[in-house]
Amino acid sequence: MPVKFSKEKFWLEPPSDKLRKQLEEELKLSGSNLKSHAWYHGPVPWEVSESLVVNHGDFLVRDSRSSRGDFVLTGRWEQEALHFVIRRTAAPRVQYRLEGEAFDSLPALVHFYAGSRAALTRWTGAQIHRPVNRTLPLGHLEDGSGEEKVCPRRQIKNPVDYLATYSSFLFDFASRKHSSPQKCNRRNKNASACRSPGSSVAPPPSLSGRPGTGSPHLDRGSPSSEDQGSCYTELYPGPRSYVERLRAEDGSAGIDPPRAEDGNVYSAPVVETVSSFKPGGYRSRLMPGENKPLEVGVLRRVKELLAEVDPRTAAKHITKADCMVARILEVTPEEQRMMGVSSGMELLTLPHGQQLRLDLLERFHTMATTLAVHLLGCTGTTEERAGLLHKIIQIAAELKSTTGNMFGFTAVMRALELPQVSRLEHTWTALRQRHTEGAVLYEKTLRPFMKSLNDGRESCPLSNTSFPHVTPLLALLEKSVAVGEGAEPWEAAEVGVDVVMFHLGAARTIAQLGGIYRSNAESKLQGFKEQPEVLELFLTDFQMRLLWGSRGAEESQALRYAKFDQVLTALSARLEPPGRRRGPRPSS
Repeated sequence: MPVKFSKEKFWLEPPSDKLRKQLEEELKLSGSNLKSHAWYHGPVPWEVSESLVVNHGDFLVRDSRSSRGDFVLTGRWEQEALHFVIRRTAAPRVQYRLEGEAFDSLPALVHFYAGSRAALTRWTGAQIHRPVNRTLPLGHLEDGSGEEKVCPRRQIKNPVDYLATYSSFLFDFASRKHSSPQKCNRRNKNASACRSPGSSVAPPPSLSGRPGTGSPHLDRGSPSSEDQGSCYTELYPGPRSYVERLRAEDGSAGIDPPRAEDGNVYSAPVVETVSSFKPGGYRSRLMPGENKPLEVGVLRRVKELLAEVDPRTAAKHITKADCMVARILEVTPEEQRMMGVSSGMELLTLPHGQQLRLDLLERFHTMATTLAVHLLGCTGTTEERAGLLHKIIQIAAELKSTTGNMFGFTAVMRALELPQVSRLEHTWTALRQRHTEGAVLYEKTLRPFMKSLNDGRESCPLSNTSFPHVTPLLALLEKSVAVGEGAEPWEAAEVGVDVVMFHLGAARTIAQLGGIYRSNAESKLQGFKEQPEVLELFLTDFQMRLLWGSRGAEESQALRYAKFDQVLTALSARLEPPGRRRGPRPSS
């Protein structure tokens, strides 16, 4: 059954039986025929090939458009898409080579490098591990004659396997509006000062206008090689990109035609390589210049502030901080030019938006961990702890209903569902006894709503949403670095594909509605006067310093969270030692 997103006129359909049979017949050909190798994609443009190789070690082979008879191996290595020309020589016999040894056939070359993990070239050290297989017959890609325009799709056994193909399609939908991005630290505001990755690598053709310069083994393709009728293109044209609007507004539409065709500086978004969080250099009102993890004095002041602020005010402070990090609010024109889009909601769906995705994942887990620490560090009576638990539930409800911040709501719910918190049977029992309305709200409304969001069975009204539910999308696109407990909703085989499809499909809608989320956020926060100390409680830099100290905050994320999981477990065991007689568990 096709999956329809009627508001965006978007259909995703599997290849027809005819095309599937044609592909199967191609793959049954003799091994000497290139059509029999699924990693060979024929005349796929370089822009599309970059969107297909999404994971470290992914690769495919395509025809060279600038040198007839040669081929290009496109692969992703260390978060960069690289293109290597495979030269075909005819004398004394037909052979294929990259930089070193020559091979008698193209499949032999590919099998050697994929199997031996040998470096493709000395100057990059790049390797290939995993082929990206085409899902349509080559004839359909070459002439674009079919009526169907379908997204590439492979037969799926494991639902998560679908991610590589569909996220490539998602990235291509957005990124094909932009030229190849430059690589730069976000703190460098001068995009033209950034250098293309690699000393031997030529700039993208949209910047240099001279494709093929630089290393003889690198092919950047041609800016005019537009995909005609390919299955990899978007199904319906999207709205005019922000870059195009900038050109019209600035009068740059009147520049000389050759430069417009080559692509000008406006269409060169910057690839951020450094996190926007700088805990080491963060200056706080609530802690000294250098601090140890979980300093008692700082924790005491944080506890006092949390006790003073009401849930709705806390939710508004969280929403303000969330929307700033996600670049929904207060995005300057210069930042928009560097991103190549007007909102972080579109940027996080693009290949060069990886750092934003990583920052949002960092913020999500740091916020959840910080709230769990406040709860587990409450060493007073069980009733006092139940009162704090009730307040955190109220904050979650305000984020959901009042501010429409699904990102913040999910982070707070994550704190409540951590195993170190959910095991506190006596605390949850006291909550039901002394704050019955909070217990009912959590168990009968918030938890089911959270599960429905993650399963793709429910969404939020657009008119009320300031920050959409993007956490599953972040986990899907950055699954190699995502931190989490338990199975993700898409890991259930019977529903996994549907869940993945929902979140990746919804991402396209999210990318196009950045302006609405900004307007909603501004409306929700209209007249809101932030309190600097309260806002600081919910800043990621502050939370990182609070949890790991001024030195530990600079360690790798995996190490930090591995250590702190042990801290949470110890705090939880101190409150309710294992083996202690427990009350009834909260109902689902």
